[in-house]
Amino acid sequence: MEQIIFSSWQEELVDNRATAEQDRRAPGNIKLPKEFRPGERIKAFMGWDGIVLCDDDVDIVDMCARYAEAVQSESCGKCFPCRVGTRVVSDSLKRIASGEGHRDDIARIGALALQIREGSKCSIGQTGMNPILHALKYFSQAFSDAVAQSRKAQEGRYRFAVTAPCISVCPSSLDIPRYVEEIGEQRFAESLATIRESICMAGTLGRVCIRPCESNCRRANIDEAITIKNLKRFVADYEIDKNRTPNIAAAKKTGRKVAVIGAGPAGLSCAYNLALKGHRPTIFEKLPEPGGMAAVGIPDFRLPREILKREVELVKEAGVEIRYGVEVGKEITIAELRKDHDAVFIGVGAHDSMPMGVDGEERGYRGFIPGVKYLLDVSQGKDPYPEGKKVVVVGGGNVAIDCVRSSFRIGKEDVNLVYRRTIVEMPADPVEIHDAEEEKVKFHYLCNPTRIIAQDGKVVGVECIRMELGEPDKSGRRRPVPVAGSEFIIETDILIPAIGQKVNLSFLSEKDGINLTKWNTIDADEETFTTSQEGVFASGDCVTGPDVLVKATGTGKRAAEKIDLFLSGGKVEPTVDEKFKTLFSTVKVYNKKEQLGIIGGTKQAHLPMLDPEARKRTFDEVEAGYKINEASGEAERCLRCYRIGMVALG
Repeated sequence: MEQIIFSSWQEELVDNRATAEQDRRAPGNIKLPKEFRPGERIKAFMGWDGIVLCDDDVDIVDMCARYAEAVQSESCGKCFPCRVGTRVVSDSLKRIASGEGHRDDIARIGALALQIREGSKCSIGQTGMNPILHALKYFSQAFSDAVAQSRKAQEGRYRFAVTAPCISVCPSSLDIPRYVEEIGEQRFAESLATIRESICMAGTLGRVCIRPCESNCRRANIDEAITIKNLKRFVADYEIDKNRTPNIAAAKKTGRKVAVIGAGPAGLSCAYNLALKGHRPTIFEKLPEPGGMAAVGIPDFRLPREILKREVELVKEAGVEIRYGVEVGKEITIAELRKDHDAVFIGVGAHDSMPMGVDGEERGYRGFIPGVKYLLDVSQGKDPYPEGKKVVVVGGGNVAIDCVRSSFRIGKEDVNLVYRRTIVEMPADPVEIHDAEEEKVKFHYLCNPTRIIAQDGKVVGVECIRMELGEPDKSGRRRPVPVAGSEFIIETDILIPAIGQKVNLSFLSEKDGINLTKWNTIDADEETFTTSQEGVFASGDCVTGPDVLVKATGTGKRAAEKIDLFLSGGKVEPTVDEKFKTLFSTVKVYNKKEQLGIIGGTKQAHLPMLDPEARKRTFDEVEAGYKINEASGEAERCLRCYRIGMVALG
């Protein structure tokens, strides 16, 4: 991290300008990396919460002039203080920076900046003036000297980007405030078009996204977060309800061909974005249908199959070909794909289950069914083990929750979930846990299986041991420790391990030359998605290990951008926006402790849901979407929390 000379971030003043280097104090609420990109040293950062200087040769007058120009360029123009005020502030600062400032310019800028901050509709104006006000307060002499001496400012080199708390944690970098605002203005088609600039699966993610954006929503500081996920679903469903045909902008064809392995979220996202850039992607999928784990691992009551299939048709309309029933490594090899295509993208999912490591699981007992296999059978309309009526699922993730909730729906009578930690540590979506509790799944916390009990080759029970939580492990969660002598037995016909998934990379041969990690995932660069073989890229579960759908779509999109660079002969490297996203993740865009000074009291609009006893017996979708007035009202709760960050580079 870079040593900081001055910081006014979040009103914490740290001024080391007149302090010996060994005595300098570091601010407690912000850190900056030394470099923005290799060879580009960060000399200063100016943003929504203040100023941070790492080099005393930064000309603060010049930096303020450039920052004000950036703020003005991003003003939406919908309110007078920001539209007009930022122009005046920008022009005045440019005049001072050019050596042509007047004595009264400084006071005028300060007074106007306060008016813009207090009177603007959204955070562009509300926060865009903060660092300028800080500069006028803490660097007043620099401005006075610039005016008095008619001194031209020393020009620096800067980069700026727009973000928001919700955008900063979205793996697909969706412009969330924009599409939410468009819903509030009842411009539903425009909202969906905004979403589709980044993702091709609005209806899917509008149902099963884990909502990292909502955990970073400033609205939660005053009452409750915006239901960003549900609003995404609304505009996708609205298009279906109105029987409207999506308008996919055709790109100029490049003639370049890309092979995409896997029709899961990563592969679909990558292929879609490649097609939008004019390339010819072909997806090779071993299953008879698209969607990967989204199709065969998420039950229809959460994600109806027709929604997913419709969105895949959208991908095909963009110019993507999908070949089903083609298993790479058998019907066609990596070498053949490389020979016939200009680039290859690997986006296979985690379709295999992790072993529990308990006595008896390798003996092929009837009724012992890995979670992924269980959900696959259910997705195909099969009861994985019809004679079994009692179910025990082991695990705490979304696959485990999907297994227990699906069990009721195929007629199982007694459904249990065993988890070795407490509900606090469960990685599953809290909403899904709550819904499972309502459906009367029996949760057994602080328990772990030790032995499968079988008779005549069939599961009849599972021995478990009580656990207690010890010190935190690498995940940050407290490590479960067995309690000696606490063993007990749960009677069951079906035992389902759902403790994790793994990727099957058996389609790769040694001669393909694609390096793997020690975790048996593809060794791909986390920023460029390049592998050890030129022209072969990878992202999604096969690189990260099992992860959430929204991250797979996000990395698939980013991989498409890198493949496009490769195909066009450009340098394959992270974009400026990607580097800013990394920087913003360090700076932290969302401040949970921020006092907004806004009266709250308007709660979330919740989706109507079937009664637990009714919904637990059907695979029909259990939640209905918003009505128009509900969606518009929910969208109007958005505070439009855009922020502008700018770095001075050396």
